[in-house]
Amino acid sequence: MELNLDITYNQILRLVRQLPQKDIVKLANALQSEISKEKSVESIHKLILQAPTWTDSELKDYDQARIHINKSRIA
Repeated sequence: MELNLDITYNQILRLVRQLPQKDIVKLANALQSEISKEKSVESIHKLILQAPTWTDSELKDYDQARIHINKSRIA
């Protein structure tokens, strides 16, 4: 079952103002949670897409350096 409503922002605002204070606080917290969730996912995607990448040769050089460092550690 699906219900589609065509209501404006001002209509929603009038409805919210009719709610008891405790329900307004619950609604505000729920909306803030949704906003935080979206920002978190968006920032992770942005970080991943903008992160530097290594070429195959750079990765191979890094692996060789790690092998050398691991062998040279004093146990």
